[in-house]
Amino acid sequence: MKNLVIVGAGGFARETAAAAASRWRVTGFVDDNPALHGTLRSGLPILGPVDSVVGMADTAVVVCVGNPRNYTARQAIVERLGLPDERYATVVHPSAEIGAGCTVGPGSVLLAGTVLTADLSVGAHVAVMPQVVLTHDDLVEDFGTIASGVRVGGGAILRRGAYVGAGALIREGVTVGAWSQIGMGSVVLRDVPPDEVWVGSPARFLRSAKLEERSAKLEELTQK
Repeated sequence: MKNLVIVGAGGFARETAAAAASRWRVTGFVDDNPALHGTLRSGLPILGPVDSVVGMADTAVVVCVGNPRNYTARQAIVERLGLPDERYATVVHPSAEIGAGCTVGPGSVLLAGTVLTADLSVGAHVAVMPQVVLTHDDLVEDFGTIASGVRVGGGAILRRGAYVGAGALIREGVTVGAWSQIGMGSVVLRDVPPDEVWVGSPARFLRSAKLEERSAKLEELTQK
């Protein structure tokens, strides 16, 4: 079993640690909050700051940060670390089902009960929460987040960084634009442009995803 360190110490990070336990030797978490260093989460130590993983040459890494209020953080940290793809683990819970012709990129996480049916692609550093179903010919680009219980119809496309809230339904063939956010429980029946928040059933435009604010946060995190 290869060593694995998880970037972040929140809920998603701890869920990933549990998912990885059967196939990886999870040595701990890293986090930039110095008050957490030396403490335990889910029985595992917080080893130090995020940048310390750069020097752990024989250890795989997975970045498990971000939430609905700032779902750009994962990309910011990956860019900040500058690690090659081969340093990143792909974590798949033992109960996840991956059908023929499906691919999952480096740094991505599939939590319990995830189903990938056939001939679909999940990019790098994608977070797929429990009980998600992705169906034939779907495409999920890098840094996407798919919350628990989402169902995505065949041939749908989730562009880079798109965030789909818990329990949402995405109709077959629909495209959700880059960095757009779909509210929990929403039913998406038509294409969603980039950088927008859509909610409801059927889902409709709510507001801008504030691209300028997102870019400022990304720059701030990258420079730390």
